[in-house]
Parts: sequence; structure tokens; C-alpha cells
Amino acid sequence: MQKLLLLGDEAIAQAAIDAGLSGVYAYPGTPSTEITEYIQNNKIAEQRGIHSEWSTNEKTAMESALGMSYAGKRTMVCMKHVGLNVAADTFMNAAITGANGGLLMVVADDPSMHSSQNEQDSRYFADFALIPVFEPSNQQEAYDMIYSGFSFSEKYQTPVMIRITTRMAHSRAAVATKPMIEQNQISLPGDLRQFVLLPSIARRNYKQLISKQDIFEDASEISTFNSYFEGSDKSIGIIACGIAFNYFAENFEVGEIPYSYVKVAQYPIPKKLIQQLYASCDKILILEEGYPLIEKFIKGFHSDPKIIGRLDGTLPRDGELNPNLVGKALGKKLITQETVSTFVVQRPPALCPGCGHIDVFNALNEVLAAYSPGRVFSDIGCYTLAALPPLNAINSCVDMGASITMAKGASDAGLQPAVAFIGDSTFTHSGMTGLLDCVYEKTPITIIISDNATTGMTGGQSSHAENRLFQICEGLGVEKEHIRTFNPLKKNHAEAVQIIKEELEYHGVSVIIPQRECVRTLERTHKAK
Repeated sequence: MQKLLLLGDEAIAQAAIDAGLSGVYAYPGTPSTEITEYIQNNKIAEQRGIHSEWSTNEKTAMESALGMSYAGKRTMVCMKHVGLNVAADTFMNAAITGANGGLLMVVADDPSMHSSQNEQDSRYFADFALIPVFEPSNQQEAYDMIYSGFSFSEKYQTPVMIRITTRMAHSRAAVATKPMIEQNQISLPGDLRQFVLLPSIARRNYKQLISKQDIFEDASEISTFNSYFEGSDKSIGIIACGIAFNYFAENFEVGEIPYSYVKVAQYPIPKKLIQQLYASCDKILILEEGYPLIEKFIKGFHSDPKIIGRLDGTLPRDGELNPNLVGKALGKKLITQETVSTFVVQRPPALCPGCGHIDVFNALNEVLAAYSPGRVFSDIGCYTLAALPPLNAINSCVDMGASITMAKGASDAGLQPAVAFIGDSTFTHSGMTGLLDCVYEKTPITIIISDNATTGMTGGQSSHAENRLFQICEGLGVEKEHIRTFNPLKKNHAEAVQIIKEELEYHGVSVIIPQRECVRTLERTHKAK
């Protein structure tokens, strides 16, 4: 046993290694990325043969993890909250198949949308799927929950969600580790049809899942991660969930909390602990990062003036919580205020100087000047910043892969030419199926796959598309003469303009692949060589 100074993500990764992990599956997505990277760079994980390669997307990651669980090994799948949408099909059905080897699903939510399209609260997905959730309040608890979570999963034969948020993922603390456990041996399910979701088997499995709900609730009531504290001041009682408990505790000196409170870090909601608090206090303040899940649960259909939190305006409905917001809700007089130094000049994010995407957009903008505006559908990646001045080059960014399918829909509606702009990694993540739709219907569309040979937005992870894009597009049915490539450099601007102009005029499916390595990873590549 030793103490390590770890990010929340790193604490999760270290705990998984120590707990006998055999494989982690993930697609890069802030704030979850560092979990897999830590395992990829860990010497012990390498010695133990722990699988840690990136998956094509979150759905394939979830399915691979479920397959490893089927074989009796302990496995973990990691993603950010919007990645859970991609994995939702497998996620929901995994609750019905159940688990064999321990299966933990780490989902990192991003309240305040630091690097995301929404503030989705993944606890709702777990409630929807009827599976348990662990939500750590600090890095040590994150480690402990992962370490014991595999055993919990195997004991109840269920997948388990570990829900963290950005602050938990990216803040550091000292973490005490535990003895390393050997990996499980291969051990197939006792019922070899457990994972076959034919209706007759699925109905049986679903009944079993429902029958486990009381067991899950009982486990939450006695969990060491949930606790009840009896305070002397009964004017208000506190329900604090996950990292929100830290924000609550920071308003008091150690051991000086006067209020009764329930700390919630394991779900289903510990009803008995909450009922005990509700009965003894005049008001109940609910502190939960994300959506008001517990607040809605307690209020029920009728409004309850005794319950205060995000729904009645005591706390803001959106964004992250922090100690100041919690202190204000408690009626405390705040000494410090959150201010940005006058020495810090606010500036919008921008594409890196020398980025190949810039040269592509400059050429595209020049060609599109001959057309009416509003016809470029973009995707998730660094190039989304082209929506901002000075480029002002794109008109949509909704979800991974949506550029191609939205451009297809606009083309179907008569907006031609329609342009889709997508990165190489995002294309293999979820753009290929959209391209197949276009090929099948011979949709007039121009798709630009800006290939920078990496997953740039999340730190430069390897791309599944490397040296494969031309063959993939040709294999999906794009005519070879309408798969065009160029090197996006200023000296090649005229060539880029000519290629884009020609393909916009083509009444069919065309793919343009500008190819130049990301400037941020180029130096790293040279060093590796």
C-alpha cells in the first residue's frame, strides 16, 4: 500500500489495475480521456497484458467490454456523457443480459459544458436502465468505489455505472492504494444463453433485473459510501450527492457542521436515510451536480415547499455547483467572491497557428463565395472553431457524425451544393454509415474529411482512419475519380480551390480528403521516429 497524488481519472485507472482489470475500452472524450491514457502508459498494466487500445466509438467500446465480461474477466468501459448516447443501445441491453466478470461503466459528465454540447446527467440513464450507480465525492472514494465495484458487479451479476464530473476527473488528491488482485481466469456464464436476448430469454432476464431492485436499494441503505449525520441545527437538512458533498463541507471547519445531512454516493437512492432526515428537519436542501434527480424524486407529483434546491431557484438550474453557491443557499455570509483577475484578458478559443484545417477552410470559403451562405455542416472536432471569426465557415455542429447526415438531409431538401466537413477520427467514429446512406441514394453531396492523422481535440490519440480513408471511402462505394486528396498548405491553395470547385459542381457523392498531420502531434511524431 502507498499514497499517490492522482487526478480523479488516474485514481479510477489505478484502482482498476489494482482490482484485477483485464481490459479497458473507450473512445477519447473529455473529461474521461485520462483514465485510458493512464492505463496505456502504466508499466504494470503493460506487464499484465491489460487491453487498452482505443475503440472506434463508444458503442463498439461498450460491446467489447460486455464481451470480455461474458468471458469472466474484469473490464471497464469509459466515456463522456454524450458518448453514453452513442453506447445507449448496448448500455440498456447490458442491464438485461447482466454481467459475468465485473463490468464497470465509467461515465464522465460535464456540467457547465467546458468541452461539451450539453449538461446531460448520466444518473438518469442508470435509473432508466435499472442499474446501480456509484458517485464519488473525492479521489479516494473514486479509487475505493472502483476497487470494490468489480466485486459488487460480480456479486449481483450486474453492470455498474461510476458517474463522475469534470471537477472530480481533473482535480488531484492523495490516494491510498490497496493490494493488487490477480486477474480473473476465463469463466463463461453458467447459462450460455444468458446473453442471447431472444424475446423469451429477454423477458426472463428483465424479470430478474426487476427482482434485484429491492436488493440494490438495501445495498445502498447499508453502503459505507452513504451516510447519515445527526446535527444540532434542525432548521435545514442537507442531501449532498457526490462531489457536491465537498462543496457543502468546504463551508465549514472540520467537525463543525451544525446541520443534519445525508451523503449520497451510491444509488438507488437510500430512501430510509432520506426519510429519516426529512422527518427531523424543517427544510431539506438538495445538493446534486447535474439534474435535480433526487429533488424530483422526493417532491413527487405535488410541489413540496419543504424541499429546496435547483427546481425552486435556491440553486441555479444550470452549470456546476461550487462552495459559494452552496454557502449562499445555506444563508451563509460569503467572505470571498469568485472574480477573474483584471490581468487576465479573456479571448475566444482558436485553431492553432499553422493548423491544416485553416488552409482547407480558406479554400472552401473562397469557392463558396459564389453560392448563397448557410450550406456547410460540420462536426465534433477542433475544426468546430471555424464557426468563429475570422473564418465564419460552418453552420452546424450537433453530434458525432451528424455533419454528413445533416448535409444529406439538406441536399434531399434541395439545398445544393451541400457540404459536410468532418475529421478523420470522427469519420471512423460515426461518419461512415452516413456516407453509405449517401452512396446508396446517390445523394448530391460533397464531404470533406480533413485528415490530420490524429484525434486532435482530446490530446492527439491515434486515429483508426490513419492511411485508410481512401480505401474506406472506395469500399463504401464512392467512385474512385471523385475521391480527391491534397496537402492543405498555403502554397497549394490554388490546387485546393480547384478540387473543391470541381467536386461542388459534381451532381453526386464526392469525397475530398485534405491530408496534413496535426501541428501539435507533428513534433511528437518526429521524436518517435
